[in-house]
Amino acid sequence: MNTPPQFEILKKISLKPCHTFQLDASAEYWVELHQPDDILKLMDTPVFHRENRFVLGGGSNVLFTQDFPGLIIKNSISGIEIISENHRHVVLRTGAGVVWDDLVKYAVGRGWGGLENLSMIPGLTGAAPIQNIGAYGVELESTFISLDAVHLKSGITESFDRDMCRFGYRDSIFKRTHKGTHLITHITLKLNKSPEVNLNYGNLKEILVSEGINHPDIRDVSMAVRKIRASKLPDPAITGNAGSFFKNPVISAEQFDSLRSIHSDIPSYPAGNRVKIPAAWLIDQCGFRGKRLGDAGVHERHALILVNHGKATGSDLIGLASAIQQEVSERFGVTLEPEVNIVGGDNPLSAGSGSGSGS
Repeated sequence: MNTPPQFEILKKISLKPCHTFQLDASAEYWVELHQPDDILKLMDTPVFHRENRFVLGGGSNVLFTQDFPGLIIKNSISGIEIISENHRHVVLRTGAGVVWDDLVKYAVGRGWGGLENLSMIPGLTGAAPIQNIGAYGVELESTFISLDAVHLKSGITESFDRDMCRFGYRDSIFKRTHKGTHLITHITLKLNKSPEVNLNYGNLKEILVSEGINHPDIRDVSMAVRKIRASKLPDPAITGNAGSFFKNPVISAEQFDSLRSIHSDIPSYPAGNRVKIPAAWLIDQCGFRGKRLGDAGVHERHALILVNHGKATGSDLIGLASAIQQEVSERFGVTLEPEVNIVGGDNPLSAGSGSGSGS
């Protein structure tokens, strides 16, 4: 059995390889944690109490606008464990440092349903409940049972069930009142051994039909999701990006009816008694797809993705995002909120700024 490495606090570490925007930024201090006990040991150090802190996962939902003047805590707690199972369900407990898509492949490969529509979402498992990740008509909360998290002042491990997390659209208590107060160590999910596929979002059905698949299972759905994402999304290893930069806005039915009376082709999806509009469509209508501000740009194939063409700065990306927000607001009367967690300095964007936990 391999012994987990001991944590070591390092100084002046480049963050460029640690977040998918690949901006030049550095951390004053850096530590990587591999097991829950490391957190308590870290809390006994002067650096932990003296410095600003930011918990970093895979760095796929973070924009560092400048050097971070404090301690970056890299969460690398691993492990996938079957807690219980019967003929209908299996309950998994997974370390927060497990790559999310590795967990999806683990489940799909065994025929356990619930995560297949969330295939190929970047980041680590511990960040998934923070923003209630979702894609193609499915959100994490549909399989979520609970999470364990260490309170970063008391050192006490607390358990949060689904109700306590207060999930919303790309939202949870960990983006609001509990932002930056806890470090998630594990999450527990309940998966279905006799799953029903969900093909109600996007062009999943069309992809499957084009592949000659008329009776898809969860492996087929995962394949289709991967094919769609690969065709639309730039590889962050080649072009720096954090996936969707803005949330899809959710507006009242009355506001949507008003917009549709002017823009008859506006796409939409039901969201309870409200209506969700694709942010990519709004941005595209404003002519931003493929546009650049210095080395910051909007991807030419997907208007919701802001990219670093090589030497973009945090200011470049914030400036471009602000211009998009303003134009969409003026043209459609809709406010776009960042999905990306913006870290460092003041910024004019309406949400997503400050410290917390990144995916």
